[in-house]
Amino acid sequence: MPRATDGTRRKKRRKKLLKQAKGYWGRRSNLYRTAKDAVAKSLMYAYRDRKRRKRDFRRLWITRISAACKNEGLTYSRFIEGLNKAGIKINRKALSNMAIEDPKAFKALAEEAKETIKV
Repeated sequence: MPRATDGTRRKKRRKKLLKQAKGYWGRRSNLYRTAKDAVAKSLMYAYRDRKRRKRDFRRLWITRISAACKNEGLTYSRFIEGLNKAGIKINRKALSNMAIEDPKAFKALAEEAKETIKV
């Protein structure tokens, strides 16, 4: 009786990995051994950057809020302190969006924060 090899399973496994490496540059998309390393690395980056994306967006929002606060004569930290003391609960994403799309509403919040800090 002839020896059975795992031909179809092996082909399927390799094909699946090469499909994941589709679009990679040069040999990384064609050769199994290099593609395997490239895919492993890319999956590590993807995992890491899913966590990092949250940090990056928060930094962006804070930068935008800070720039808008400077136009109102406030620092970012004093603005946030004023909002907290006034009991205004609004997240940084919404504040950032407001600073860009609705400057009048942001200005009203900045005035409220200023008034609360003075008291």
